[in-house]
Amino acid sequence: MNKPFIPPAEVAEDVRAALAEDIGTGDLTALMIEPTQQAHGHVIARESAILCGQPWFDEAFKQVDPNVTITWNVKEGDRIEPNQVLVEMRGAARSLVTAERTALNFLQLLSGTATTVNTYVQAIAGTKTHVVDSRKTIPGLRLAQKYAVRVGGGANHRVGLYDGILIKENHIATAGGVTAALKDAYAIVAAPDVAARPEAPFIQIEVERLDQLTEALQAGAKMVLLDNMTHEQIAEAVRINRDQFNGQAVLEVSGNVSLDNIRSYAELGVDRISSGSLTKHIRATDYSMRVNAV
Repeated sequence: MNKPFIPPAEVAEDVRAALAEDIGTGDLTALMIEPTQQAHGHVIARESAILCGQPWFDEAFKQVDPNVTITWNVKEGDRIEPNQVLVEMRGAARSLVTAERTALNFLQLLSGTATTVNTYVQAIAGTKTHVVDSRKTIPGLRLAQKYAVRVGGGANHRVGLYDGILIKENHIATAGGVTAALKDAYAIVAAPDVAARPEAPFIQIEVERLDQLTEALQAGAKMVLLDNMTHEQIAEAVRINRDQFNGQAVLEVSGNVSLDNIRSYAELGVDRISSGSLTKHIRATDYSMRVNAV
């Protein structure tokens, strides 16, 4: 696969913060090891997964000791299997054991995220629907998890509140209705300071009823989130958008989506399905690191 881009500065900052909270004023346990002792280490997979997190893994060792050499036996995004040796490291033994936990934490979390996403992607294979993430990420690791979503075959929604407008129920209520809310949103993205931004903010509106959908489409909506609708309502929403508005809007389903039902939603013909579970309910992949003196 073509590895998704992640800013190196973002990776470096993530790792710096993680090492700071782990090492603090120094790794006391590592002092048990002679400073000149060299070692060889390797990481083994204990379960099947999608590998993700190589940039953070490498950066952890680099920040602890730039003289550590790392050799990967697999590529980012590869499907890995139990007992597979993923990567080998050589360098000062103290450096290997000090960087171990931080490096593995990133690799396990991001592999877990990518694997979860890939499971959802595979569940709707053959449909036109894309799996999309949300802002329900681990604080401080949003870009890392959104990178993992892409590695797993999913797509990113907005990164944060700055690169897109998502008009939800409370926004509609305070604006005075669907049409009024969309009018306000159009004015915001047309403002010179916003229009000049490199991220080109998009507008999406969330609707809970079919009459709201029709009103949103009449007001020119190009992206609509169908929130907590029944299968019957979603099927009708797809028909309205297609037959009455010539497929004007990208339709997204959200709410009560699970691995058990995601295909039934995709087969209704929606464009996107989003779920906070992709980045919120994550079980870290089981990897094990072993270090031997040389």
